[in-house]
Amino acid sequence: MTRLVRGADGRMWTVRGRMSWANMDGADDFEHDVAGGHGPGIGMIAILVLLTVVLLVWRPDGVVVPGWLILALVILFLFFPARWALRRPWTIVAETPGDLDEHPPERWVGTVRGVFTVRQETSKVARNIEVYSLPNVDGPLQPVD
Repeated sequence: MTRLVRGADGRMWTVRGRMSWANMDGADDFEHDVAGGHGPGIGMIAILVLLTVVLLVWRPDGVVVPGWLILALVILFLFFPARWALRRPWTIVAETPGDLDEHPPERWVGTVRGVFTVRQETSKVARNIEVYSLPNVDGPLQPVD
């Protein structure tokens, strides 16, 4: 996701977002990382799969499992991986090479969580650059030296 934006002062800015596969902000998710590692998640998935197999296989012959129950179990299996994928952290970078006359090169970097949030924030950053020639200091982006 890359955009070219012309600032109010005439400088060209490049605003881009990139998905981060590693959690860089450990402070926000501290309470979720108490167990640490992938072991508890894998254990819960194994228990869920085992209980589903027992439900579907170990039943009397006359019992018919409705289709909506199987669909509900599939949705339950897919909910957390889909949520994980949609809530990945994204790094937004806004940079300009500057010009030789007045303005030095600038680089602003910030982190946003979620696919939909990164689209909104990228649009806000682009709009702030068009109007004020800089990203908003109160937003997720901060200047980097």
